[in-house]
Amino acid sequence: MTYKVASIAPVWIFAIAGSILVGILSPADEYFTWVSMVFAVATIAAFGIQLFVPVQEGLVMRLMASVGGTVIILALATAVLALLPA
Repeated sequence: MTYKVASIAPVWIFAIAGSILVGILSPADEYFTWVSMVFAVATIAAFGIQLFVPVQEGLVMRLMASVGGTVIILALATAVLALLPA
């Protein structure tokens, strides 16, 4: 597995797991608050993971892929959560 995939996938997996947990554990009126918290933690995690990758080249692209993928995942999760009955 390349450093690119190994440093991007954990952030996406965290975003998916976080959005599922938000849907299961939080009350309906707090969905959007918790989704934004998941995004904040995923962004910090993306930066933290990149600090431990020994390859400096491509840092911006890896961060962009991590955070951009997280935005897409959480946008889809937000759309699904918005359709759920309150």
